[in-house]
Amino acid sequence: MVDRGMIRVLLIEDDSNDAELFRELLQAERISIDLRQSRELSSALALLSAEIFDIIVADLGLPDSNGIEAFSRLHTLHPQIPVIVLTGLDDEELALKAVQMGAQDYLVKGRVAGSMLARSIRYAIERQRLVTELEKSLKEIKTLKGLIPMCAWCRKIRDDRGYWKKVETYIQEQTDAAVTHGICPDCLQKIDPRAFEMIGKDKPDSDAPPGSSS
Repeated sequence: MVDRGMIRVLLIEDDSNDAELFRELLQAERISIDLRQSRELSSALALLSAEIFDIIVADLGLPDSNGIEAFSRLHTLHPQIPVIVLTGLDDEELALKAVQMGAQDYLVKGRVAGSMLARSIRYAIERQRLVTELEKSLKEIKTLKGLIPMCAWCRKIRDDRGYWKKVETYIQEQTDAAVTHGICPDCLQKIDPRAFEMIGKDKPDSDAPPGSSS
């Protein structure tokens, strides 16, 4: 679970009574929060550009946006911040659509107890953290798999569209790796035996694994 310390919450809500109730519910649960409120989507986006928040709790009906537009803009511009949607009693279908688009949860006004609100916030932050870590891990372990058609003569590789490309071009297109160039001891010996004798004779055997002895 997330750290029980200060949670930085951005509440996007234009109803002062609902905003005060939100604050009171969390205070009753003794959750340490730094709560900022925005009454409009535009001011919320300005805050998000200037400050760091752990979570966004957003009403879908705002003076300068309505329906799913508010969530869509928030999630598109700040996909790394979890969002909980606040909805009225007759807007649950809209809230479910927001969840399908990436919202972590939705809460129906008038039906939210303090314990439910606190749990929803903590779970949303934790789920977002896990999703972020998973996406990072997937990028880090991205590798080439399967059979790779390679020309036995020029060593070019045929891609999925049938084009033959240099090995380094293919690697750079298929992975996050960057290719640098050097010269191995075997090639150095063939191209410039004298240079090999001067700088290559003390190098380990090119076919031997690091740390092995002949």
